[in-house]
Amino acid sequence: MNPDLQALYPYPFEKLASLKAGVEPPGSLSHIALSIGEPKHEPPAFVLDTLSQNLDRLANYPATRGLPELRAAIARWAERRFRLGAQGLDPERQVLPVNGTREALFAFAQAVVDRTQTRPLVVSPNPFYQIYEGAALLAGAGTAFLNCTTDNGYIPDFAAVDPQIWDDCQLLYICSPGNPTGAVLTLEHWRTLLTLADRHDFVIASDECYSELYFDEQQPPTGLLQACTELDRPGFERCVVFHSLSKRSNLPGLRSGFVAGDARLLAEFLRYRTYHGCAMPVPVQLASIAAWEDETHVIANRDQYREKFDAVLDILGDCLDVQRPEAGFYLWPRTPVDSEAFARELFRQQNVTVLPGSYLARPTASGNPGDQYVRMALVASLGECIEAARRIKVFVESL
Repeated sequence: MNPDLQALYPYPFEKLASLKAGVEPPGSLSHIALSIGEPKHEPPAFVLDTLSQNLDRLANYPATRGLPELRAAIARWAERRFRLGAQGLDPERQVLPVNGTREALFAFAQAVVDRTQTRPLVVSPNPFYQIYEGAALLAGAGTAFLNCTTDNGYIPDFAAVDPQIWDDCQLLYICSPGNPTGAVLTLEHWRTLLTLADRHDFVIASDECYSELYFDEQQPPTGLLQACTELDRPGFERCVVFHSLSKRSNLPGLRSGFVAGDARLLAEFLRYRTYHGCAMPVPVQLASIAAWEDETHVIANRDQYREKFDAVLDILGDCLDVQRPEAGFYLWPRTPVDSEAFARELFRQQNVTVLPGSYLARPTASGNPGDQYVRMALVASLGECIEAARRIKVFVESL
């Protein structure tokens, strides 16, 4: 077997299951799960209709590059959303459909990392989406983690990172809006990263799957391709972005997203994917076109999350150290006790499940930045989120 498999850490939800093992919550309280970021809002009916009306296309082998119509729809959406200017995105060379961001984020490292180098390194924020780490380890690379804390607004001071780390870095994973913190990189953050990427010759992989969940309709998060356009970098050199319909359109089971950016990188990534065997089924592609071409359901989706954040923060604001994030659907509250103890006892007393923040981060010289935090995903119904918040408040006040 591949010896690198032994380097993989248990997945956060495996650790959560072990934490809860043997704990008996009150039978009188229904279980409310705030632990997993699985959207629960209704998926758009017109997308489901498009899918069902094209099931006969399952008789066709799909192309790894996807339908030209899908690549064109994705390019149009990205150009509108991120104001990419007259040049925009070339659907033939700068767009590649993928089966959701998870598989693409993992596969991208396998294509990018040059394991013949002495010390290939993949750099990631900390806390982070665990796929980044697994992708790095199975690509034969080491990992370096940049702590995201309250002191730096959950965005590392990239310019202060040891230059040797950047010299060894081949791939930087970044997530904006961040999981779990909801922090959003500004144009100046992107400028710093692009300067570093040019100076030290590494690739930026920007995970933007939460980009369409924000609170101010007049100020959507700035994406990496948008920053490239504003900084006169129309070829998107060293830059790729990852987007998905899972959070934007409440279609996590459709497994549909895209990668876009540097045409040279995407050409090699396509070569890898041809052998990887991950072409998107044609009915899924046609349903995806319908989803990318509509914004009404996305606006309605944001409205539902705003309502939940307002209600939950109104309840928890005076008992927990918690703030509204800039974007996303997570709360990242600081806990009055150790995060594992908080999660276990909350489940025991109130039958509410949250995820210990330490499971989403790694220890560093300055500690584990998730130790005193838990992640709460506001994906349940409004009523369930309100009920969960009330139970959490009772629990916190009992400590």
